[in-house]
Amino acid sequence: MYLDDYLYKQDIEYLNNLKIDWKRLEDKGVLIIGATGMIGTVLVDALMERNIKRNSRIRVYAMGRTKKRAQERFADYLQRPEFTFLSGDINEGLDLNKRVDYIFYCASNTHPRAYAADPIGTILTNVLGTNKMLKYAADKRCERVLFLSSVEIYGENLGTEAFRERDCGYIDCNTVRAGYPEGKRVGEALCQAYRAQYDLDIVIPRICRVYGPTMLESDSKALAQFIRNAVRKENIVLKSDGSQYFSYCYAADVVSALLYSLLYGENGEAYNIADEGSNICLKELAKLLADKSGVQIAFELPDAVEKQGFSKATKAVLDSGKIKELGWKPACSIQEGLDRTIDILRNAARI
Repeated sequence: MYLDDYLYKQDIEYLNNLKIDWKRLEDKGVLIIGATGMIGTVLVDALMERNIKRNSRIRVYAMGRTKKRAQERFADYLQRPEFTFLSGDINEGLDLNKRVDYIFYCASNTHPRAYAADPIGTILTNVLGTNKMLKYAADKRCERVLFLSSVEIYGENLGTEAFRERDCGYIDCNTVRAGYPEGKRVGEALCQAYRAQYDLDIVIPRICRVYGPTMLESDSKALAQFIRNAVRKENIVLKSDGSQYFSYCYAADVVSALLYSLLYGENGEAYNIADEGSNICLKELAKLLADKSGVQIAFELPDAVEKQGFSKATKAVLDSGKIKELGWKPACSIQEGLDRTIDILRNAARI
């Protein structure tokens, strides 16, 4: 479905044309845990396209909890020898007796309704699941692990213009909503513990708010809801005053940053991933999408479950200077990224 869309094909071609050391991935085993999510699917497509068009012989092991979703999403790859889908929950462990060189840990609940409806699962995937993954990586002597962390580990902004990797804000840990950022913080600490105790090579990308055509239909983040409204040409529903000011990044650019982190990041370091040119407040995002779709902005109160999962952060902007020193730069502006997302989803008639 996605691979038939010319705009999405451009995204994957862009990734395959990155001027990075692709030879380091040839004949390697790459495990992607959380492969059916917004970021994981783009990563799988990029690596498989590399196999199909460049004969890179990358063995892609895609792990996810939803077999049906994977069979539909990865239908083009299921018969290819380089691709293996692993159905399972990382919290229950990992049974893969194959050579794995690199691991991308993309697994986690990542949106407000899931944080509120499944707070235990949110924490466990970032702590128990991360521990299971790291133990596997240590046992298999993997070359490198990428633990995908989040802007949310910084907490509420206490006056910092833009968070750098050594900064730290405030999190009220005595709330259900704290499970996601605190889980990510513990996940990062586990990574450092495995580095110290097992000499494991780990890089930690801290990712801003991500959007793109591979977002899941269940995604309850504000921008995801705006995009669904825009695709359907419905009024954009804003459930706050819209003053929240955040960093955003298009999904293909995030995957580009992950590849730079994998190949050029320094062991043990964290890297902020954000397009600083796409820093924007929610009400401006809503206006961009309303203007594109010819609709209005409507205000609506969130329901109790949804409100419980909302972030209390009102400003979460990332300084991405550190990863830019590795050579990475985003290619897609916020306007272009939103346009591409809506056009791809409309073409797919998925929402």
